Amino acid sequence: MRVWDIHPKYLCHKHLLAEHRELHGLWNILTKHKGVGGYSRHPETLRWVGKEKALYLRHEALVAEFSRREYQHHTPLDKKLAVGSGVQDVFINTIKEQKILLKNKNCECFKG
Repeated sequence: MRVWDIHPKYLCHKHLLAEHRELHGLWNILTKHKGVGGYSRHPETLRWVGKEKALYLRHEALVAEFSRREYQHHTPLDKKLAVGSGVQDVFINTIKEQKILLKNKNCECFKG
């Protein structure tokens, strides 16, 4: 499970779509209390607790990147559930570390 903190324009097709899928799963855990246990205690989930607004804004950034790449998007989030802080300031890896992780993957991140 991973929601990156770098601008979506740097993500390759594979990582952009994967993050979007993961974000929806995380959203369901946080707002609909689905998947209690397992992923609800994952460090990536815990860093978003009380920051549903920030997660919503990250989703909107992903959707904007979808639009820029002319991808279709059909899974909006319910803005009424976007509560809490609008800023994510807790990181598992720093942004610098995240960039290094992505650059070391065998993909097109940072090359597009």
